[in-house]
Amino acid sequence: MSQTEPNLLCEIDARGVARVTLNRPAVHNAFDEDLIEGLRICLADLGNNPAVRVVALTGTGKSFCAGADINWMRRAAARSESENYEDALRFAALMRTLDTLSKPTIAAARGHVMGGGVGLCCACDIVIAADDARFAISEVKLGILPSVIGPYVVNALGRRQARRLMMTAERFDAHTAFALSLAQILTTSEGLEAELETQVSLLLNNGPQAVMEAKRIALALPVGPVSDATVELTARTIARVRAGDEAREGFSAFLEKRNANWIR
Repeated sequence: MSQTEPNLLCEIDARGVARVTLNRPAVHNAFDEDLIEGLRICLADLGNNPAVRVVALTGTGKSFCAGADINWMRRAAARSESENYEDALRFAALMRTLDTLSKPTIAAARGHVMGGGVGLCCACDIVIAADDARFAISEVKLGILPSVIGPYVVNALGRRQARRLMMTAERFDAHTAFALSLAQILTTSEGLEAELETQVSLLLNNGPQAVMEAKRIALALPVGPVSDATVELTARTIARVRAGDEAREGFSAFLEKRNANWIR
């Protein structure tokens, strides 16, 4: 990659599928300050774009994301605690933006998926792992810790597995990632693009507002006993959605045995 090439690519097709590609293949798409901020802005823009229905996150070259760029880490080590705090807040803003993005998100992971790359996967709704993917939550090897990505790792893997992997920095393959629920779908390296398209097609067959509402309520629902507040939230949400135009179109299309107007 030349100095003039962008470190992040974003394309939106006619269906409203946004493909966001980390574009630093020489360093296995590792993060630095510019990539973090560029990705946050890109995702925020896509979340606010009514034409976008799905966001797919990929990486150029052999890897998805190898975590933190070592030169970024070297610069961070020379900075003050307050400067590192501001740096960490920018990364935290990226992670929260991805996790709470209103549109469904899919990560297509191959090659190195390390540190912050695992964090990106944990913040996405759907993760497809190629059989050549190798994962590690590797920060402790550098004498630091996976702090900013920690909440998303715990949410995705559960506390017990997260504790182990965050402390050991153990490397694991795609099959283990699937067993841990880090990846929900396994495929071959050659089949990664086809599986990504399959998942995109599944999402596009559904009401776009309904998909966003489903994601929103999944993020809001607590794990554990069902409280009165949860009952109220679910009842209010379905009542509001049922009364909307998209639900009327969906029911009409079903009864009339035709495609709903959001299927292209």
